[in-house]
Amino acid sequence: MTGPTRTHALRLLIAWAVLSVVGVLLALQLRLPPGDQSQQSIDESGLLQLMTVISTPVFIGVVLFVLYSVVVFRQKRGALEDGPPSYGNFRVQVAWVAITAVIVLILAGIGIGELAGRANGTNFASSNQPSLATTGSVGTTEANALQIQVIAQQWYFTYRYPDYAGVESLHLMLPVNANVVIHVTSTDILHSWWAYELGVKADANPGVDNITYLTTLRTGSFTVRCAELCGIWHGNMVDTNGAVVSQADFATWVADLQKSSANVTLPPYSQYYFPSPRVKGT
Repeated sequence: MTGPTRTHALRLLIAWAVLSVVGVLLALQLRLPPGDQSQQSIDESGLLQLMTVISTPVFIGVVLFVLYSVVVFRQKRGALEDGPPSYGNFRVQVAWVAITAVIVLILAGIGIGELAGRANGTNFASSNQPSLATTGSVGTTEANALQIQVIAQQWYFTYRYPDYAGVESLHLMLPVNANVVIHVTSTDILHSWWAYELGVKADANPGVDNITYLTTLRTGSFTVRCAELCGIWHGNMVDTNGAVVSQADFATWVADLQKSSANVTLPPYSQYYFPSPRVKGT
C-alpha cells in the first residue's frame, strides 16, 4: 500500500470508527417496536435493536466510503479521463469476508439458541412467568396456560374461551402475568391474525389450528389487524379494543361475559372450522 493510499485508508478508518461509536450509542437509545407489553414483544424489540446495532457500522462504512470518494476523488473540470486502474486488495477482501462471516455466524447462533430453548422448554417466550392465577398453579406448561381460540371470518375476529365454558367475545381480553395459548382458525377464507403490540401473529386458515404462544407482562390496550388480503373489507378488519388487564379485572370481565351469554346459543366449539358449503340459489 503506497503512501497516499495508506493516508486515505487511515482517514477513512478513523472517521468510520468515530462515527460507528456514535451511531451504535444512538442505536442503543432507540425505542423500537413492538414494545414491552409481552415477553414476545420484548424479544422482538431486542432483536430489532441488535440488528440495528450490528448494521449501523456497516451502513456508516458504505456511506462514508461513497461520500469520501465523491469529495476526494472527484473528476476535475475539463476533459474526461479514465482513472487509474484498480486491481483490488487481497487483505481488504479477506477482512470483508471474515467480518461478514462472523456476523452471520453470530446471528445464526442466536437463532439456533432461541429455537433450541423453545424445543426444550414449553414454547413460551419466558420460562419463569406465572400462568393464570385462576388455574391454581404456577408454571409455564401448556396445561396451566389460558387457552383462547381466535376465529377469523369476513370481516372480523371472534374469541372463544374454552376454559370458561366456551364463551365468545368480539374483543380479545387478556389477564396480565399469564401464559396464553392462542389457537387461530378461519370459517371461510385465508386471514392472518396480528396483534402487533403483543408481538404475535398467526395465519388463520380454514380447517387448520395454528397455535401461537403469548406471555403477558404489562396492562394496556392493543390493536388487532388482519394481515392477509381477504376481500373488499379487509382494511376494515381491525379491532382497537383489545386489552391486557389485571387478573381481577379479567375475572370480573369473563364472569360478566358468561352471564350475558347465558341465553346465547353458539355453534359447536371446535379447534378448527371448515367453510360452510355454498348452496345454489342462496
